[in-house]
Amino acid sequence: MQMRGSRLIGFSHTSAAALRALPRITPWPTRIAVTSTRPTVRSSGLVKRHIGEVDEYDVIDGLLVTTLTRTIIDIARAEELPDAVAAADHALHHKLCTREELMAELDKVPVGARGRARAALVVDFAEPGAMSVGESLSRVQMFRLNVPRPQLQVPIEDDDGLVGICDFWWKRERVVGEFDGLKKYQVDEGMAAEEVTQVLWREKKREDRIRATDRRMARWVWAEATRPQLMVARLAAQGVRPTARNEWFDAA
Repeated sequence: MQMRGSRLIGFSHTSAAALRALPRITPWPTRIAVTSTRPTVRSSGLVKRHIGEVDEYDVIDGLLVTTLTRTIIDIARAEELPDAVAAADHALHHKLCTREELMAELDKVPVGARGRARAALVVDFAEPGAMSVGESLSRVQMFRLNVPRPQLQVPIEDDDGLVGICDFWWKRERVVGEFDGLKKYQVDEGMAAEEVTQVLWREKKREDRIRATDRRMARWVWAEATRPQLMVARLAAQGVRPTARNEWFDAA
């Protein structure tokens, strides 16, 4: 259900993202975010008012909420890059919207408006191949530190068939990158030790098959993604090193 009318007051930004169950990397704000043109609606210790026109709202559980594309563009304009990329990646990966729809929403923001350039970066940067917030954060760190841009979700095969789908692939260096999370290996809380061992053993055999195809592999976990120099060191050890300047959009 949608409602139109710029005079309405609705949940926006981080509050709209939370109501839409979009992922976030940094802690959620404690204040409720709304957008309104009414001067009588003021920010307070509980509410953060954003000023602006809203063409239409969705209704979620009886609440007026900015549309998905508007929410992502608002987040991209106002929040940290990792949070914005995680939300945009998630929306594209789950086919909640298209890049073209995000671009159309971005076009509504006047050139030179605060945060527009950052939002344009997020729209260009987001990829449907990112399957987790850890992968989104890893890509942002790579971008910031001039690590060459990888391909995402690339299938790897050997003589016996498909080995698996790798998170990141650097073709020139022949390096596979993997962000390791328990969910990735289908390790659930409460699993018996023997079950966990079997899951990790299967992953070890998968890695051996990948390395046998004359590929190198770099792996990292959340603690290293949040301390990017450690992640970069793991990549550099396998031959993927930062470049003198950022080349992520050179071929775009």
